Amino acid sequence: MACGQFFFTGKEFCLGHPLILAPWLPVVGLEIHAQISSNSKLFSGSQVQFVAPPNSLVSFFDASLPGTLPVLNRRCVEAAVMTGLALNCSINKKSLFDRKHYFYADLPAGYQITQQRVPIAVNGSLSYSLCIDNKMSQMVTKTVRIKQIQLEQDSGKSLHDDTRSQTLVDLNRAESPCCGEEAAAAVRELQLILQTLGSSQAVMAEGQLRVDANVSVHHSGEPYGVRTEVKNINSLRFLAKAVDYEIQRQIEELEKGGTILNETRAFDSKLGCTVPMRDKEGKQDYRFMPEPNLPPLILYDAKSLPANLNHQQVVNIDWIHERLPDLPSVRRAKLVERYGILPEHSFTLLNEDGLTEFFENVVKETQMKPKKVIGWILNDLLSYLKQHSLTVKESPVSSFILADLLNLLEKKEISSTAAKQVFAELWKGEGKTPLEIVKEKKLELIQDQEELEQICQAVIDGQENEVMAIKSGNRKVLNKLIGLVQRETQGRSNPVLVKQLLEKKLSE
Repeated sequence: MACGQFFFTGKEFCLGHPLILAPWLPVVGLEIHAQISSNSKLFSGSQVQFVAPPNSLVSFFDASLPGTLPVLNRRCVEAAVMTGLALNCSINKKSLFDRKHYFYADLPAGYQITQQRVPIAVNGSLSYSLCIDNKMSQMVTKTVRIKQIQLEQDSGKSLHDDTRSQTLVDLNRAESPCCGEEAAAAVRELQLILQTLGSSQAVMAEGQLRVDANVSVHHSGEPYGVRTEVKNINSLRFLAKAVDYEIQRQIEELEKGGTILNETRAFDSKLGCTVPMRDKEGKQDYRFMPEPNLPPLILYDAKSLPANLNHQQVVNIDWIHERLPDLPSVRRAKLVERYGILPEHSFTLLNEDGLTEFFENVVKETQMKPKKVIGWILNDLLSYLKQHSLTVKESPVSSFILADLLNLLEKKEISSTAAKQVFAELWKGEGKTPLEIVKEKKLELIQDQEELEQICQAVIDGQENEVMAIKSGNRKVLNKLIGLVQRETQGRSNPVLVKQLLEKKLSE
């Protein structure tokens, strides 16, 4: 669990949607809450930890006891500046904190400390790539504007027990620093950036990244329509479905003469639709006011930093900028340049946590070319991981073991068919090496060329029709003969050598 929260407000962007009739233009604005990775909370020294026992990490300030004051967490400020720089924002050297008043059981103070008027970063942009028709080979790059990034405390969490007609409140999260496919692609890119920076773990399943989607539709040339807000979406897949559904729902409602209510809705993942939560027809007055217990947040750069100030007691924008790591877009470009892989493959490597490191470790330890290694990573390893619902770190086949297997294949000691069999055995996690499995299963390539020639001749003798077709010019049929030899040798023959032997015998 994090200690503070970024609040990203994305300026509305129009989405090209395949289900939408031409006259309608959907507009989606995203509010993204990201919990900052830090040891303590935004305004208190309480620890942060996911799945801690309820109310076990609550300070006097978190519980809003009288006389307690907020103390701003330096780490959270640095994380906000770092994120703002990575998203091409202008960093405000002077930002202000505000109180946002509203009543809810999990907000004991009756207000939330946020940055409504002068946030820490403004006017940024986020570029992301999108597949066309779900084809990785056809990708376009788009950009969405970011209105602002602000530091704000998170509320607690209400646990509703309908069977006992009661609501329990967990304040562990309190004070935590906090279209379809296109919206999901933008959020995924932001998620990767936050994880790369280390400013947030951004694990949606643990509530470290939550999305509120504001959706409206309108005709071209007309003002934006009435918007609805779909709250607290905690999955990229659900975000895509929620936005798609809400766009279609609004269009259908308007086309049959209805009206769209300005309301808050939730996405029901089981039903695949959004459902009403509460209306916003009476605009809520949050009574924003300056936070009296926090002075303005002052940041410096190399030019404005006074000489007599202790550098360790201030936040230096330029110092943070110099230490920014390579962002996902740069890392993708480097992967393509260094290993000669396809751009779409670089996206897959970065999208799966730990897969890039796994791939690079295999490349270091094997003689196989990276272009061939990527095939094994994406087609075999990733397929097995998804089939068994495992992460890369949980893979029973390590990068070093896979490299050993690929070395056997590259040295032509086993066939590609045998290599697949060995991989399947390695997945069982019995601690055997690839070479041990090869010997145990007798999967070594047949090195005796005379033996191979006899098998090839036997296949030719038993396939008269295919032989006639090949001699008549249908060379594709040769692949069938190669497959029959492979089956006869149980995958222990080199397909290239088999093809040469068959062609030689058929030309005699």
